[in-house]
Amino acid sequence: MYGPIAETIRTQRLVLEPLAVHHADEMAPVLDDPRLHTYIGGEPLTLDELRARYEHLVAGPAPFHQEYWLNWIVRRVRDRQAVGYVQATVTPAAGGPQASVAWVIGMPYQGFGFATEAARALAGWLTGHGITAITAAIHPDNRASAAVASRLGLRPTGETADGETIWRPPGAEPAP
Repeated sequence: MYGPIAETIRTQRLVLEPLAVHHADEMAPVLDDPRLHTYIGGEPLTLDELRARYEHLVAGPAPFHQEYWLNWIVRRVRDRQAVGYVQATVTPAAGGPQASVAWVIGMPYQGFGFATEAARALAGWLTGHGITAITAAIHPDNRASAAVASRLGLRPTGETADGETIWRPPGAEPAP
């Protein structure tokens, strides 16, 4: 499956920059707080592990997969400091492609509205590139991410995946 290629997205306070392997060097300290992994799982990766992860993400899924991956580093405009990332996994669905989105903002940068601003920019970009439905999978205890999803117009459903609640726009049906 082929789709749009990630491009730079700008907001008033943020720049979403398409992911590259070299971003691991500056993202490792942003993602290095164990508290950040409470709801997203795992533990902080070493710099080498993060580089390997970014190599995998940049390469994308195998060509026979029916999905594609879009990933961005989130930076503050004022000082170009990396503060987190956003991502979308796009899959085919009846009615057009849909995207499952996620956002992660480093602990020192939380509470400033960066996640909401970046997620809104991502959702707008995806919609502008033909994505017909956006969903998110959020740990049931992650109130901060639930608030971001709600601000995007998503609502929790009775569906779960890997212990996370699936959030969809009101009235949206799961993909067949």
